[in-house]
Amino acid sequence: MSIDTPNNERTGLRSKTLAKLAVLAIALPGLPGCQSITGSPLLSQVRIVDASPDSGVIDVYLGGEALAYNIGPGYTSSYVPISTGTYTVGVDTATTQQQLISASGTFGTNAQYTVLVENFAANLQELILKDQSQPAPAGDISVRFIDASYKAAALDLYLVPSGATLATAKVLLTNMAAGTNSGYLNIPAGTYTLVALPTGTVPATGTATLYTGTATSYGSGVARTIVLRDATATTVPGVTAAILKDYDTPEDS
Repeated sequence: MSIDTPNNERTGLRSKTLAKLAVLAIALPGLPGCQSITGSPLLSQVRIVDASPDSGVIDVYLGGEALAYNIGPGYTSSYVPISTGTYTVGVDTATTQQQLISASGTFGTNAQYTVLVENFAANLQELILKDQSQPAPAGDISVRFIDASYKAAALDLYLVPSGATLATAKVLLTNMAAGTNSGYLNIPAGTYTLVALPTGTVPATGTATLYTGTATSYGSGVARTIVLRDATATTVPGVTAAILKDYDTPEDS
C-alpha cells in the first residue's frame, strides 16, 4: 500500500525542540503507542499531518513554540512527546508568522493526538484528533479512515483480503465524503489491499479506481489511521493514502 513519507530535506524542528526530544528519546526507548514509565514526566504525544493539496510551505506552533517548520502537502510526522496541558496549535505561512488557522485542544497524560491540516488553502481546516494508544482486541486490528480528499467525489472503500479480488470483496465504507472520520473499526488481522472507488461504483474486473494500494500485512492488536488525500500532481480527481501507526504490538514495532 502506498505511503506518503515526510520530505526530510524541507522539514525540521527548532533546535530547542530537538534538544528536548533528544533527552526524551533516551528516557522513552521503544514504546509501542504511548505508555508511562515510573518517574518519567507526564507527557502526551502529538504528530502532524498536512493533507491539504495546496497549503504551500507552513510552520506549526504549539502554544507559541515551534513544533515543526517548512513542511508541505503530504507531510506526516512521527509522534513528538510534549508536556500535558491545553494548547493552541497554530499554522502559519512558513517563515512569516502569518497565521493561516489555529485550533485549541487539551493534550492528556499518556495519550496520543494527530493535528490534521486539510482542505484547500482558501478553506483550510485544522483538526485535533485523539488517537488509539491501546491494542485492538485479540485477533483484530483497529483501523480509522479519514477522508481528506476534497477533489474527489464521495468514496467507497474496500480492504481486499489476500487471495481475494475487488470484484469479490465486500465494501467496508460507503459514501465517505471529504471531511469524514470513520472512527476506529475492528476487523480481523490479515493482509489487505486498500482500494478507493467513486461511491456507487460496482466493482468488476478492470474497474478504474481512484486509489489502489499495495498488499499490507496487519498483525493482531495493531491500530492504524489511514488518511486519504488528493494527489497533488494531478488536476483530475486522484487519491493517495498515508498509513499512520497509532499502536504497535512489541513484535510489530
